[in-house]
Parts: sequence; C-alpha cells; structure tokens
Amino acid sequence: MNENNTADNNSSSERFDRFVQFIKYCIVGVLNTLVCFGVIYLCKSFFGLNLYLSNALGYIAGVINSFLCNKSWVFKSKGSYRREAVKFLVGFGVCYLLQFIVVWMLTESDFGKIDFRVYSVVISGYGIATILGNVVYTLANFVYNRLVTFRG
Repeated sequence: MNENNTADNNSSSERFDRFVQFIKYCIVGVLNTLVCFGVIYLCKSFFGLNLYLSNALGYIAGVINSFLCNKSWVFKSKGSYRREAVKFLVGFGVCYLLQFIVVWMLTESDFGKIDFRVYSVVISGYGIATILGNVVYTLANFVYNRLVTFRG
C-alpha cells in the first residue's frame, strides 16, 4: 500500500513540476514579447533605423532572451550552449512553420471569412486564427524544448 501512495505522490509531484515549468515557460514568453517590442521601439524611435531592420533586431533579441531564460531558468539545463542553441533554433523554425500552417489553413477556410463580435469589438477570423496558431506554437515549442533541446 505504501508503494502505491509513493508512486501516486511521485506522479503528482512530477505533474506539478511540469505545470510549474510550463508557467515559467509562459512567463519567459511574455518577457520575450516585451524584449522584442522594446528593441523594435528603441531601434525605430530612438536610433531611426528602418522598420524592417528594427523588427528583425527585435525578434533576434527575443529569441536570444528566450534561449538564455529557458536554458537557465525554465529547464535548468547544464548542456552545451552551442548544441542546445542549434536545437533551439531548429525547434523555433519547426514550431513557427506549424503555427504558420495553422493560421494559413484557418484563414483560407470559411472560418477566415467570419467576423466575431464580442460586445462592440469585432475580431476577424484571421485574428482568431492567429491566436489559435500562437497557442499551437506555444504548446509545440514547449514540448519540443522539454523533450529535445533541454532534455536532461
């Protein structure tokens, strides 16, 4: 009987640890968004850089921030920076492509032609598709990073 309770406690503890890890991953995602937009704003508004260059620099800063925070804080990995960075970038590309496909498929379907009204706010099918695509990206990228990039 004690063995079953121990197994149940370990299982509950592991689920809780994964949940906490996912919450940390989401916090890093919010931080990445702030870093990305902050760099875009600084580059465009203060340094007068081209909008597209500012955008690219913002996304590069966000990806670097994401890698470093996920490696050290979320997944607490002690692995090789170079090897994990390559895996991280591959995962970013694969998950971004998956997100793009979801958004494209929903937008090109009848769903993309529908406008949703929430009180006085109208949200397009594309807007909802983008939100759903981001959910797919977030979940897929978390699983990829947990199982591939930072597995330990």
